[in-house]
Amino acid sequence: MIGEPPTGGGGLDALPSPLDSVADSRAAARWIISSAGAVGALLLGAGPLVAAGRVTDWVHATWAGGGLLVSLLGVAWAIWRTSEVLVPPMTTPASLTGPELRGLRERLQAEPWYHFGGYADDIDGLLRHRRIAAAITGRLPTAPPEERAALREGLAVARRNIVRTDPYLRWLLTTAHAWQVRETLRQARRQTFLASALVVVGAVVFIAATAG
Repeated sequence: MIGEPPTGGGGLDALPSPLDSVADSRAAARWIISSAGAVGALLLGAGPLVAAGRVTDWVHATWAGGGLLVSLLGVAWAIWRTSEVLVPPMTTPASLTGPELRGLRERLQAEPWYHFGGYADDIDGLLRHRRIAAAITGRLPTAPPEERAALREGLAVARRNIVRTDPYLRWLLTTAHAWQVRETLRQARRQTFLASALVVVGAVVFIAATAG
Protein backbone atom coordinates (compact mmCIF):
# COMPACT_ATOMS: atom_id res chain seq x y z
CA MET A 1 0.00 0.00 0.00
CA ILE A 2 1.49 3.34 -1.00
CA GLY A 3 0.08 5.48 1.79
CA GLU A 4 -3.04 6.53 3.64
CA PRO A 5 -4.83 9.72 2.66
CA PRO A 6 -5.13 12.50 5.19
CA THR A 7 -8.25 12.72 7.29
CA GLY A 8 -7.69 16.43 7.78
CA GLY A 9 -5.43 19.10 6.33
CA GLY A 10 -3.63 19.73 9.60
CA GLY A 11 -2.49 16.14 10.19
CA LEU A 12 -0.48 15.58 7.04
CA ASP A 13 2.91 15.93 8.68
CA ALA A 14 2.17 13.02 11.02
CA LEU A 15 1.43 10.60 8.15
CA PRO A 16 3.98 8.52 6.21
CA SER A 17 4.73 10.18 2.91
CA PRO A 18 3.74 8.21 -0.21
CA LEU A 19 7.18 9.16 -1.55
CA ASP A 20 8.80 6.85 1.03
CA SER A 21 8.02 3.91 -1.27
CA VAL A 22 9.88 5.50 -4.19
CA ALA A 23 13.29 4.85 -2.60
CA ASP A 24 12.40 1.17 -2.12
CA SER A 25 11.23 0.84 -5.73
CA ARG A 26 14.43 2.39 -7.03
CA ALA A 27 16.56 0.21 -4.76
CA ALA A 28 14.86 -2.84 -6.27
CA ALA A 29 15.50 -1.45 -9.76
CA ARG A 30 19.21 -0.96 -8.98
CA TRP A 31 19.43 -4.56 -7.75
CA ILE A 32 17.88 -5.82 -10.99
CA ILE A 33 20.28 -3.69 -13.05
CA SER A 34 23.28 -4.94 -11.05
CA SER A 35 22.18 -8.55 -11.50
CA ALA A 36 21.71 -8.08 -15.23
CA GLY A 37 25.11 -6.42 -15.47
CA ALA A 38 26.70 -9.38 -13.67
CA VAL A 39 25.12 -11.77 -16.16
CA GLY A 40 26.45 -9.64 -19.03
CA ALA A 41 29.95 -9.69 -17.54
CA LEU A 42 29.73 -13.47 -17.20
CA LEU A 43 28.72 -13.84 -20.85
CA LEU A 44 31.69 -11.74 -21.94
CA GLY A 45 34.12 -13.42 -19.56
CA ALA A 46 36.98 -15.80 -20.25
CA GLY A 47 34.87 -18.98 -20.10
CA PRO A 48 32.69 -18.25 -23.14
CA LEU A 49 35.70 -16.98 -25.09
CA VAL A 50 37.61 -20.21 -24.39
CA ALA A 51 34.56 -22.24 -25.43
CA ALA A 52 34.22 -20.21 -28.63
CA GLY A 53 37.89 -20.89 -29.39
CA ARG A 54 37.12 -24.59 -29.75
CA VAL A 55 34.77 -23.94 -32.69
CA THR A 56 36.47 -24.94 -35.96
CA ASP A 57 33.80 -24.44 -38.63
CA TRP A 58 31.67 -21.53 -39.78
CA VAL A 59 28.34 -23.20 -39.11
CA HIS A 60 29.01 -23.74 -35.41
CA ALA A 61 30.71 -20.34 -35.17
CA THR A 62 27.59 -18.68 -36.57
CA TRP A 63 25.34 -20.50 -34.11
CA ALA A 64 27.66 -19.71 -31.19
CA GLY A 65 27.88 -16.03 -32.16
CA GLY A 66 24.13 -15.81 -32.66
CA GLY A 67 23.42 -17.42 -29.28
CA LEU A 68 25.84 -15.09 -27.51
CA LEU A 69 24.33 -12.07 -29.26
CA VAL A 70 20.79 -13.10 -28.27
CA SER A 71 21.87 -13.47 -24.63
CA LEU A 72 23.55 -10.06 -24.60
CA LEU A 73 20.47 -8.49 -26.19
CA GLY A 74 18.39 -9.98 -23.37
CA VAL A 75 20.73 -8.44 -20.78
CA ALA A 76 20.65 -5.06 -22.52
CA TRP A 77 16.85 -5.21 -22.74
CA ALA A 78 16.53 -5.88 -19.00
CA ILE A 79 18.91 -3.05 -18.08
CA TRP A 80 17.25 -0.56 -20.46
CA ARG A 81 13.72 -1.27 -19.28
CA THR A 82 14.61 -1.30 -15.57
CA SER A 83 16.66 1.89 -15.77
CA GLU A 84 13.44 3.78 -16.56
CA VAL A 85 12.46 3.33 -12.91
CA LEU A 86 15.40 5.58 -11.95
CA VAL A 87 14.14 8.46 -14.13
CA PRO A 88 11.82 10.67 -12.01
CA PRO A 89 8.45 11.07 -13.75
CA MET A 90 6.93 14.53 -14.04
CA THR A 91 3.71 14.38 -12.04
CA THR A 92 0.96 16.95 -12.59
CA PRO A 93 -2.83 16.80 -12.16
CA ALA A 94 -3.01 15.69 -15.81
CA SER A 95 -0.96 12.61 -14.88
CA LEU A 96 -3.99 11.24 -13.03
CA THR A 97 -5.71 10.62 -16.37
CA GLY A 98 -2.92 8.29 -17.61
CA PRO A 99 -3.54 4.54 -18.06
CA GLU A 100 -0.84 3.63 -15.51
CA LEU A 101 -2.87 5.34 -12.77
CA ARG A 102 -6.14 3.56 -13.48
CA GLY A 103 -5.94 1.66 -10.19
CA LEU A 104 -5.47 4.89 -8.25
CA ARG A 105 -8.39 6.54 -10.05
CA GLU A 106 -10.63 3.60 -9.10
CA ARG A 107 -9.73 4.09 -5.44
CA LEU A 108 -10.42 7.80 -5.64
CA GLN A 109 -13.78 7.27 -7.33
CA ALA A 110 -14.83 4.64 -4.80
CA GLU A 111 -14.48 7.01 -1.81
CA PRO A 112 -14.20 10.61 -3.04
CA TRP A 113 -15.38 12.04 0.27
CA TYR A 114 -12.43 10.35 1.99
CA HIS A 115 -9.70 11.22 -0.49
CA PHE A 116 -10.82 14.78 -1.26
CA GLY A 117 -11.71 15.77 2.30
CA GLY A 118 -15.29 16.71 1.44
CA TYR A 119 -14.08 19.72 -0.58
CA ALA A 120 -14.54 18.14 -4.01
CA ASP A 121 -15.61 15.00 -5.84
CA ASP A 122 -12.56 14.74 -8.09
CA ILE A 123 -9.23 16.35 -8.93
CA ASP A 124 -10.93 19.02 -11.05
CA GLY A 125 -12.91 20.07 -8.01
CA LEU A 126 -9.70 20.58 -6.04
CA LEU A 127 -8.27 22.65 -8.89
CA ARG A 128 -11.40 24.79 -9.32
CA HIS A 129 -10.33 27.41 -6.77
CA ARG A 130 -6.96 27.79 -8.48
CA ARG A 131 -8.66 28.36 -11.81
CA ILE A 132 -10.92 30.96 -10.22
CA ALA A 133 -7.95 32.73 -8.64
CA ALA A 134 -6.05 32.70 -11.93
CA ALA A 135 -9.07 34.09 -13.82
CA ILE A 136 -9.59 36.88 -11.28
CA THR A 137 -5.88 37.73 -11.26
CA GLY A 138 -5.93 38.05 -15.03
CA ARG A 139 -9.10 40.13 -14.95
CA LEU A 140 -8.04 42.62 -12.23
CA PRO A 141 -5.62 44.82 -14.24
CA THR A 142 -8.22 45.63 -16.90
CA ALA A 143 -11.37 45.61 -14.73
CA PRO A 144 -13.36 48.83 -14.31
CA PRO A 145 -12.76 50.51 -10.93
CA GLU A 146 -16.28 49.70 -9.74
CA GLU A 147 -15.62 45.94 -10.18
CA ARG A 148 -12.23 45.73 -8.56
CA ALA A 149 -13.44 45.60 -4.95
CA ALA A 150 -15.68 42.63 -5.72
CA LEU A 151 -12.90 40.93 -7.67
CA ARG A 152 -10.44 41.39 -4.80
CA GLU A 153 -12.97 39.93 -2.38
CA GLY A 154 -13.52 36.97 -4.70
CA LEU A 155 -9.76 36.49 -5.01
CA ALA A 156 -9.40 36.45 -1.22
CA VAL A 157 -12.12 33.79 -0.96
CA ALA A 158 -10.48 31.69 -3.67
CA ARG A 159 -7.11 31.89 -1.92
CA ARG A 160 -8.63 30.78 1.38
CA ASN A 161 -10.17 27.80 -0.40
CA ILE A 162 -6.81 27.01 -1.98
CA VAL A 163 -5.24 26.87 1.48
CA ARG A 164 -7.96 24.44 2.62
CA THR A 165 -7.69 22.12 -0.39
CA ASP A 166 -3.92 22.33 -0.88
CA PRO A 167 -3.03 19.49 1.57
CA TYR A 168 -5.30 17.10 -0.33
CA LEU A 169 -3.94 18.16 -3.70
CA ARG A 170 -0.34 17.68 -2.50
CA TRP A 171 -1.18 14.25 -1.12
CA LEU A 172 -2.79 13.21 -4.41
CA LEU A 173 0.19 14.37 -6.46
CA THR A 174 2.74 12.66 -4.23
CA THR A 175 0.68 9.48 -4.26
CA ALA A 176 0.37 9.67 -8.05
CA HIS A 177 4.14 10.12 -8.32
CA ALA A 178 4.83 7.07 -6.15
CA TRP A 179 2.21 5.09 -8.05
CA GLN A 180 3.87 5.95 -11.37
CA VAL A 181 7.24 4.71 -10.12
CA ARG A 182 5.66 1.51 -8.81
CA GLU A 183 3.90 0.81 -12.09
CA THR A 184 7.13 1.43 -14.02
CA LEU A 185 8.90 -1.09 -11.78
CA ARG A 186 6.09 -3.60 -12.23
CA GLN A 187 6.36 -3.32 -16.01
CA ALA A 188 10.16 -3.56 -15.77
CA ARG A 189 9.88 -6.83 -13.81
CA ARG A 190 7.70 -8.33 -16.51
CA GLN A 191 10.11 -7.18 -19.20
CA THR A 192 13.05 -8.56 -17.21
CA PHE A 193 11.37 -11.95 -17.01
CA LEU A 194 10.99 -12.02 -20.79
CA ALA A 195 14.58 -10.83 -21.20
CA SER A 196 15.75 -13.64 -18.89
CA ALA A 197 14.06 -16.17 -21.16
CA LEU A 198 15.93 -14.63 -24.08
CA VAL A 199 19.23 -14.96 -22.18
CA VAL A 200 18.54 -18.61 -21.43
CA VAL A 201 17.68 -19.40 -25.06
CA GLY A 202 20.82 -17.66 -26.29
CA ALA A 203 22.99 -19.46 -23.71
CA VAL A 204 21.57 -22.85 -24.66
CA VAL A 205 22.27 -22.18 -28.35
CA PHE A 206 25.82 -21.02 -27.53
CA ILE A 207 26.57 -24.08 -25.37
CA ALA A 208 25.16 -26.46 -27.96
CA ALA A 209 27.24 -24.84 -30.70
CA THR A 210 30.49 -24.98 -28.71
CA ALA A 211 30.01 -28.37 -27.04
CA GLY A 212 31.43 -30.35 -29.89
